[in-house]
Amino acid sequence: MLSDIIYEHLKKYYDATYDDLIVLCIGTDRSTGDCLGPLIGYKLSHVSRLYSNVHVLGTLEAPVHAKNLIENIDRIYSSYNNPFVIAVDACLGKLERVGYINVAKGPLKPGAGVNKDLPHVGDMHITGIVNIGGFMEYMILQNTRLGTVMKMADIISSSFITSLWKFFKQKEKLTTN
Repeated sequence: MLSDIIYEHLKKYYDATYDDLIVLCIGTDRSTGDCLGPLIGYKLSHVSRLYSNVHVLGTLEAPVHAKNLIENIDRIYSSYNNPFVIAVDACLGKLERVGYINVAKGPLKPGAGVNKDLPHVGDMHITGIVNIGGFMEYMILQNTRLGTVMKMADIISSSFITSLWKFFKQKEKLTTN
């Protein structure tokens, strides 16, 4: 399950050297194919009320996109204590991989699918393959099925919620013993 994979990555990489956990949801609400990040951010926006050190940036109301990415990265490193950043974004891929969700250690390269030169971001990242890539990327993103993106946003956000609950429950158990 995706929640188990996220949980294992948190357990392995979000260690005591980090304080705040930032979920940076990248994308825009103005393109169906690129709204995966803001949809996930919207669905996770309440998480900050549950865990004081978890912060979600990039929602439908305040998206993090190409024009404000650098400003948001600067804000993360100046406003939060030792942040561990999980970058979340949509991506394009092969037809048979549409709908796949990838979780990996290390930074994300936002905008790569549409040939934008943006900074790498994240200590780990999650990407959802929303459509096929290789030609007319902007047109492909504009014509991506909303149903596909919504299903992926539901799966990723609910998996995040489950994995955070499990992670902080385990952490609490370890500190009380």
